[in-house]
Amino acid sequence: MNDFVIKMILAVTMGIISGICVYFFLKLPIGTQKKKIMEWLLWAVTEAEKELGGGTGQIKLRQVYNLFIDKFKFVSTLIPFETFSKWVDEALDKMKVLLQTNTAVQELVYTKEDVKKEE
Repeated sequence: MNDFVIKMILAVTMGIISGICVYFFLKLPIGTQKKKIMEWLLWAVTEAEKELGGGTGQIKLRQVYNLFIDKFKFVSTLIPFETFSKWVDEALDKMKVLLQTNTAVQELVYTKEDVKKEE
């Protein structure tokens, strides 16, 4: 019985915290909301590229979308998939520029074997 009570308290607490986060996020100006989402999307597409590599575009898009739904549950219900997909394309463009110009990002995404293949 004590385990049930503890789990219920934790679930209610997490629900309250999530609600507060959504409330404060929605109080931000629309431009700020989009900027925060775009910053997160840049991270998400970079992680997907690191994990799945090249030639897996649709799988990476699905992975990023699933992560987006987990991270931005409420917001994901308001944004059409087509809009989300365009935002992912914008994040991918930024990631490509970073991969071309930033060696730290290259090292984060590519293994040493990947770099040797390109040379």
